[in-house]
Amino acid sequence: MGNRKRQSSEAAKEAKKSLAFAKLNNCPTSPRKMRLVADLVRGEDVNKALAILKFNPKEASRRVEKLLLSALANWQAKNEDADIEKAGLFVKEIRVDGGSMLKRLRPAPQGRAHRIRKRSNHVTLVLGANNLDS
Repeated sequence: MGNRKRQSSEAAKEAKKSLAFAKLNNCPTSPRKMRLVADLVRGEDVNKALAILKFNPKEASRRVEKLLLSALANWQAKNEDADIEKAGLFVKEIRVDGGSMLKRLRPAPQGRAHRIRKRSNHVTLVLGANNLDS
């Protein structure tokens, strides 16, 4: 029983080694705008995703590009001996969740006030490797 546990933990470590992630918390962009950019790169090869983000005019794409570069650096730190081009890295998962909201009041006619919700989001990006061994 102990031997099987050891083998499964070693396999889990190898699986974790092929993954790398990066998080962006409290980004002051609405989650809806960020999801438009995240959907463009989900499942794409890293080089293709970087090209898509570089030439996308949206402001959110700059933030996601920086996050993707951070995840790449995290993967490189885990796998110092491996080559990025040979690993076949791709965007395995990208998740955009709503963050905290700043609530402000805007004056409205007849002495009323409308509530303005300034939204923020959290982005989690996970990179996966297709073929780490070859």
